[in-house]
Amino acid sequence: MNDDLQVAVINFKKALLSLEQGIKDAKGELEKDGVIQRFEFTFELMWKALKIFLFEEGIECKSPRDCLIKAFKYGIIQNEQIVLDMLNDRNNSTHIYNKEESEEIFQRIKKIYLHELKKIFKELKPKI
Repeated sequence: MNDDLQVAVINFKKALLSLEQGIKDAKGELEKDGVIQRFEFTFELMWKALKIFLFEEGIECKSPRDCLIKAFKYGIIQNEQIVLDMLNDRNNSTHIYNKEESEEIFQRIKKIYLHELKKIFKELKPKI
C-alpha cells in the first residue's frame, strides 16, 4: 500500500463529503457557485488519486483525460462518457459567466456527477 495513494483517497473522500453537503445546503446562486467550486476540487482529487493508483499498477497517465480513459479500461470507472462529461464541465466551469450554464452544471453535479464520483470512490477505497 502506497502512503500517497492512501492520502489521495482520503482527501478525495473528504472532498466528496463536502460536495455532497454543499449540494444539500445549496439554495441560492451563491451556494450553487460554491458547489461548482467544490465539484472542481473533488474532480481534481479524484483524477489525481486515479493517477497514483494506475501508476502503482504500472500504468502511466499524463493528463486527466488520459487517466480517466485508462481507469475506465482498468475497470475503476464504470461510465466513461459521464466521467468525460465531468471533465468537460470542470474545464468549462472556470469560464462560466452565464447564470443558465452555471445552473445546468449544478444540476448535472447534483443529479449525475455526485453519484458517479461516489462509485469511483467505492472502487478506489478497497485499493488502500
